[in-house]
Amino acid sequence: MTLRRIIVSALCLAAAAACLGQTAPTDAKQRAELGVQALQQWYVPKMGLYRTTGWWNAANAITTITDYMRVTGSKQYEKVLANTYKQAQITIPKEQRIDAKKELTGFPGFLNNYYDDEGWWALAWINAWDLTHDPRYLTMARSIFEDMAASWDQTCGGGIWWSKDKKYKNAIANELFFSVAAHLASRVYSAEGQAYADWASKEWQWFQATGMINSDHLVNDGLVIDTATGKCRNNQKTIWTYNQGVLIGALAEWSRTGGGGDVLTNARQIADAAVTHFSDKTGIIHEPCEPNCGADGIQFKGIFLRNLRDLNAIAPEPVYGRAFSVNADSIWAKDRTPQNTFGTVWSGPPGESNAGTQSSALDALVTAIKQ
Repeated sequence: MTLRRIIVSALCLAAAAACLGQTAPTDAKQRAELGVQALQQWYVPKMGLYRTTGWWNAANAITTITDYMRVTGSKQYEKVLANTYKQAQITIPKEQRIDAKKELTGFPGFLNNYYDDEGWWALAWINAWDLTHDPRYLTMARSIFEDMAASWDQTCGGGIWWSKDKKYKNAIANELFFSVAAHLASRVYSAEGQAYADWASKEWQWFQATGMINSDHLVNDGLVIDTATGKCRNNQKTIWTYNQGVLIGALAEWSRTGGGGDVLTNARQIADAAVTHFSDKTGIIHEPCEPNCGADGIQFKGIFLRNLRDLNAIAPEPVYGRAFSVNADSIWAKDRTPQNTFGTVWSGPPGESNAGTQSSALDALVTAIKQ
């Protein structure tokens, strides 16, 4: 063996992922594989969650690695799903935590004070069921949905609340409720399945009537309640990528279960408007909060592209395919560290990486894998 080959072999042993990235930088599957490996450095098996990011972000990270396995045929991380299902239901009392603000803790039944958090976990377990057909996962999703449905009331004429404090009705909680209902309707049969379909129809009719979808076919953040009249209207607050994405994905799924002829038309209108609204002149998706998006905003863009992929699988459009490839290429070329971690701004430079930025960028990388 030559000296050069010895040196290269030693470097590869020290940084195998980086070496693989150099040998096949244009291969979408290998890019995603390296990104998942880097994501798992933040995984804490004892809790089934991820250091550096929050409870709802962890649900999205689990969704991301499940999508990776579904698209590539890998079974490598099925044990991670099973571990998270078990361990992430363990709650550590605050008095037993070293640092209550930073230490990871779970919630029994994946239920907490926020209905949107619950929706993310319900979708994560439906996705896990699609991969493994382990009945525990679908049963858990159904249980979570029951808790969400119990919050529906006639404030604003319907809809569920953002949290159990019942102070805000917003887009994301209701979009997730719609999406979970639509996904369960296409997986649970008989009268129970029809009940989910009825919920999906009820939620979509209500959502359309709220005005949260504005005249530009974009979704604002939520509703403002007039304390004098009790009437509700679009609060005109920030247009986030994930509010477009979750609704697109819900509509795509709902179209599979007889949601009506206009469902895909609505989904395309929102998708087309969102791709235009959030893309720069090179096609890179940006969040309004960049580059400082906090713990939540870092997750949004990946959710958008993940759901756009689901729409594209049913109603393909060249512009969507270009969005997948352009953003994945930019992440790999401009937003990647030597350790194959990714930052918030997909046009680069990488900046700080954590499990939230990593799983969001991975969503984009997975969309670029040919299925």
